[in-house]
Amino acid sequence: QLQITESGGGLVQPGGSLTLSCIVSGFALEHYVIGWFRQVPGTGREGISCISQNGQMTNYVKSVEGRFTISRDNLRHRAYLQMNNLEPEDTAVYYCAARAFDYSAHSCLASDWYAYWGRGTRVTVSS
Repeated sequence: QLQITESGGGLVQPGGSLTLSCIVSGFALEHYVIGWFRQVPGTGREGISCISQNGQMTNYVKSVEGRFTISRDNLRHRAYLQMNNLEPEDTAVYYCAARAFDYSAHSCLASDWYAYWGRGTRVTVSS
């Protein structure tokens, strides 16, 4: 059974850092594009970063570019989102998503592009 689990969320002060992990099971990660999304209550799910199957292509929404880094380790069935210089506006529930095959920089930040989702991990940035 395909399963995605996020971890690493928590409370952090502005300017701090967190690393989120996305652990997958039930499928071969190397065949899947991975995306990270976040959602604030009352708003839609925002695509913030994505990475191709081999990790060589990435894309970021402008609001996190230069602060967040997406990566993956296919052998360990994991993807990561390193978040630095966090701001209160980064407070949200963060989700990992997966889609089989065909990476597209144009599409990979769209939530409806993905077939599989985790349940999210909460990140709170506050002093």
